[in-house]
Amino acid sequence: MHLQQHNGQRSNNYLSRTNQHMMLILQKQEGQQGSFYIEEDNRRVAEIEYTLSGEKTLTIDHTEVDEQLQGKQIGVRLVDAVADFARAHQYKVVPKCSYAAALMQRESRFSDVLG
Repeated sequence: MHLQQHNGQRSNNYLSRTNQHMMLILQKQEGQQGSFYIEEDNRRVAEIEYTLSGEKTLTIDHTEVDEQLQGKQIGVRLVDAVADFARAHQYKVVPKCSYAAALMQRESRFSDVLG
């Protein structure tokens, strides 16, 4: 993971490998709102949005993956990035997004961060 600081905004980078190539998962956080996302040709093609609140709670609000990338496990990689971030900062994750909720409840590897 690579940490960058820009104008008071925290930005982390994560590498994700798909079948075709490496994709860089970026993180942007402003105050309590944040996202992990992937850009191609200067446009967001995948994104998971979250809100930090209360006592170490991270709520996943929304996940979206461009139609061209669907079926390539990009949504899974975004949820993995959120889970890694939550573990590093001792957050419990509350997935309001139906995609993230289904994935996190189905996969036991998320049980340690699921709130």
